[in-house]
Amino acid sequence: TDTVDQATRSKMMSRIRGKDTSPELLLRQGLYRNGFRYRLHSAAIPGKPDIVLKKYRALMFVNGCFWHGHECHLFKWPKTRPEFWKSKILGNRERDARSLENCRNLGWRVLIVWECALKGKNRQAPEKVIELVSDWITGTQSYGEISGVLEVDANSSP
Repeated sequence: TDTVDQATRSKMMSRIRGKDTSPELLLRQGLYRNGFRYRLHSAAIPGKPDIVLKKYRALMFVNGCFWHGHECHLFKWPKTRPEFWKSKILGNRERDARSLENCRNLGWRVLIVWECALKGKNRQAPEKVIELVSDWITGTQSYGEISGVLEVDANSSP
């Protein structure tokens, strides 16, 4: 059972942002300070990546752990309306996988930065995350993930 009434829950859910989230803004500011110039939310690229660095042929998705079903301490399956949430989150995962595959087929390098890298009990220092992202951008790896667990995981490929 939900702990708040329907109107309150509706108001809370309406405030959740799809873009310009805190982790995304923090990352963009750090990249800009480090001299990287980028485009935002390009509709011409599958999945509308959060950050597009055309010069490096690199894309970044800054994913919320809950909405994308990341297996970390910030994600747990909701107890209310479990069928709805399972369908929603698994659908998001499937869409993410398709977008990733399409981007890679178009020759883009892709980095996923998870919310838990910058938030929660396993978070890393923002400077460390920005350093990892900067190193990945200027590197040659075609895929990487940064989460609350240290380092860029370049070996795993969905």
